[in-house]
Amino acid sequence: MSLEIVTIPCRTDNYAYLLHDADSGATAVVDVPDAGPIRAALAERGWKLTDILITHHHYDHIDGVEELRAETGARVVGAAADAHRLPPLDLAVAEGDSVDVGSISGTVLDVSGHTIGHIAFCFPGAAFTADSLMALGCGRLFEGDAPTMWASLSKLAALPPDTLIYSGHEYTAANGAFALTVDPGNAALVARVEDVARARAAGEPTVPSLLSLELATNPFLRAVAPEVKRGLGMAGATDAETFAEIRRRKDSF
Repeated sequence: MSLEIVTIPCRTDNYAYLLHDADSGATAVVDVPDAGPIRAALAERGWKLTDILITHHHYDHIDGVEELRAETGARVVGAAADAHRLPPLDLAVAEGDSVDVGSISGTVLDVSGHTIGHIAFCFPGAAFTADSLMALGCGRLFEGDAPTMWASLSKLAALPPDTLIYSGHEYTAANGAFALTVDPGNAALVARVEDVARARAAGEPTVPSLLSLELATNPFLRAVAPEVKRGLGMAGATDAETFAEIRRRKDSF
């Protein structure tokens, strides 16, 4: 069994994702920045939307939820901890809960940090991380603190390395420019930044990305690396302290 996953660009730099289980015909969307592109992608494939999975409450992830719900009757799933800021939920979930798309079962992770109550949906081989773990980056800490976000990223880092990370925005080129200031001697990072530039020049998305590639090149995950700590002048720091310094630098980059 496997999900067919479709990446849908929305707004100026957002992504939504369709998840389709061919065995049952069930189709979910992760986040709805705008209903139009999602409606078009469904119509093109002849799929019926059955589930709307929400990662967090920011407007650029939920603006089209009610429009799609009204059109399709899809079940809306989101975090119980964030329910007061989300569209009305048909299913409120917390870390460890299961979410099924047809015959495919996924698991919810609490990845608070960007916001409190931010969740990720993890299916076999794919994690939908929105604004927590991002390609070559992580979300700004609008509500959580550095230790909270570091704990969330550590959960995601522990997933199988061949997991594809489906994040919420096309920020990879800008993230790469910053990453080089933190980890300039990382040959894998240098090569990835070059690959990202070629992809963007061709109008291609840079997400999803393999977790193994994020572990090798994403400066926020590499807060564990001795060479990164030394480069920041933080050889004796904890991983969470190193992460906090990298996030501080990114905020003013």
